[in-house]
Amino acid sequence: MGKSVKTASAEPVTTTGSIPAAEQAERARVLVVDDDQRNLLAVRTVLEDVGEIVEASSGEEALRHLLKGEFAVILLDVLMPGIDGYETAEIIRSREQTKRIPIVFLSAVNKDAEHLLRGYEMGAVDYVFKPVDPVVLRSKVAVFVDLFAKTKEIERKARHEQALLDAALRANSERLKAEKGLRQAEQRQAAIIQSLPIVLYLEPLECEPRCPKFVSGDLHAMTGYSFADVMEHPDLWIERVHRDDKAQVLAALEERNRTGRLSVEYRWRCSDGSYKFFHDQAVLLNDGDGKPQEFAGTLTDVTERRLLESQLVQAQKMDAIGKLTGGIAHDFNNLLAAVLGGLGLIERRAKLSGDNKRIMVMTKRAADQGSELVRRLLAFSRQQQLEPAALDLEALHEGVDDLLRHTLGGLVELDWSIPADAWKPFADQAQLELALMNLVINARDAMPEGGTIQVAIENRTVTDDDPLPLSEGDYVSLAVIDNGCGIAPDMLDKVLEPFFTTKDVGKGTGLGLSMVYGFAKQSAGTLSLSSEVGKGTRAELWLPRASQHAPERDRRTDEAEPEVLRTLNVLLIDDHAEVRGTTAAMLAELGHSSVEAGSGPEALAILEEQGDEFDLIITDYAMPKQSGTEVVRRSREMKPELPAIIITGYADEAEIGARPAEVALLMKPFTLAQLAGVIRSST
Repeated sequence: MGKSVKTASAEPVTTTGSIPAAEQAERARVLVVDDDQRNLLAVRTVLEDVGEIVEASSGEEALRHLLKGEFAVILLDVLMPGIDGYETAEIIRSREQTKRIPIVFLSAVNKDAEHLLRGYEMGAVDYVFKPVDPVVLRSKVAVFVDLFAKTKEIERKARHEQALLDAALRANSERLKAEKGLRQAEQRQAAIIQSLPIVLYLEPLECEPRCPKFVSGDLHAMTGYSFADVMEHPDLWIERVHRDDKAQVLAALEERNRTGRLSVEYRWRCSDGSYKFFHDQAVLLNDGDGKPQEFAGTLTDVTERRLLESQLVQAQKMDAIGKLTGGIAHDFNNLLAAVLGGLGLIERRAKLSGDNKRIMVMTKRAADQGSELVRRLLAFSRQQQLEPAALDLEALHEGVDDLLRHTLGGLVELDWSIPADAWKPFADQAQLELALMNLVINARDAMPEGGTIQVAIENRTVTDDDPLPLSEGDYVSLAVIDNGCGIAPDMLDKVLEPFFTTKDVGKGTGLGLSMVYGFAKQSAGTLSLSSEVGKGTRAELWLPRASQHAPERDRRTDEAEPEVLRTLNVLLIDDHAEVRGTTAAMLAELGHSSVEAGSGPEALAILEEQGDEFDLIITDYAMPKQSGTEVVRRSREMKPELPAIIITGYADEAEIGARPAEVALLMKPFTLAQLAGVIRSST
């Protein structure tokens, strides 16, 4: 190779555009292949500022370098030991990854056309003859380096543009996906609004009568009217507001004009004539300048909520009155226990005749009626002790007819309809007879000119879909139907309330239907009423069907004469002095002796001192300080074998059920025979 000549270095190739800095800093590489180290050094000196020089001293080494990276140009010596330049060029051109790299042959000989043609056939793009002219070499190599750099810049720009295009496509895809999700959300929201009992509306500031300009939601499903109907008849809305609510609504609208807010509930008559409760709310909307523009509001159907609230209030009212009634009945029972017990003793001990005996019978009948009234009051408060059994409907028919024979009068007939396959109801016979009597007498009073009262018995099955407040299962329906004056719709819910009556003063107490309702609820049934003014009323008593194993009603009604097997010493406990005294007298009439105590602690103190002297404990249940069950429980700790009886006029059934084992329960007022019977069974 000729003398090396140092010349000005070529400008490094740079690129512009938004290409990453790491890519712009990459230098083009030049592969120089020559077996003479002096030639390699000379070429490096000439080209080191044009690109990154990679040296190889043989064809094999050059091929290994080509496997490791890209090159802008290859300077390949023709004559080399082993694989010469022609063979190396042929191999380079045969490989896909290297066949496009420009090859410039370095040759000191073979300038004839035959050798040049062979070199071009092997893939050479140019020849440089030794000794090499540095300027020529630099110029030729710089062209390939610049071409390589520009190619790489184009590739980098293409990759960058493709990346931008991919990002744009992804962004566009995400935008389309977001728009699709938004449309779906809007559709879901619209579907939800359509399905809800709510209407959205926009209403101008000054609009008399009310005339919304926009309505969203299923207005027709809520009211039976479309938005077109409202627009066609502007007075429709105010005309169908309930007359009792109209003044309140108009006042709320006046307030809305002053405050910019509206919140009012009212009843509105729908197209089918029924009334619904609507909650009307609105707020004032302002424009961009803060000026009032229009009202935006919602109309919500709150009928179901109001009905539930009404039922809750009714249930709370009935519960409160029931507790009050039960308390009154308890005190009254104590009085009746003393009265009836005393009358029974007088009747046994005194030899009455004539007027005195008649007065005694009348007095006892009045006291018995008082006792029956107490049972009715306890039926209302659902605290009386019922004796349910499987009832024979024909026997029920006969019993009620006997009770009503002298009550209905000649203008009213009682027509019973009892199917042959009718189920037996499971209920207390005496209370069911009393309930049917109340319903029949109410029906009679609704027909002052006479007519026929039907008592229809039906087998009914309740499922989850039925609106009645009953558990699933089989029931017997006893319907009392009249064609009398009927009950107004706004009174229908009130007639079950105690002391409410539609009858004239002196003709009704208002307790009949409420007691029937109480009996039905305690019997796991219900009472339903339907009525139409001028056409009559249907009162339907639902009672559970008796199971196959339910006990039949015991038909024995006659009281046996008290039988005393042995004389007992009784510890008698009652906080009511008159009842305690009467019960002590009844025990004495049966031949027993008694020690009286007015409270639980007093009785337990006596028992602790004289426990061995007593054969029986008789205690009232409801007493201050200690209940009767607690007294019995404490007494069992001292005298485990001492029998006991609890007497009560009113108590919670669950608490009575928690009394100690083998402790009998005797309800006030009781007769001498009942007292003797429970003593006999307990001792």
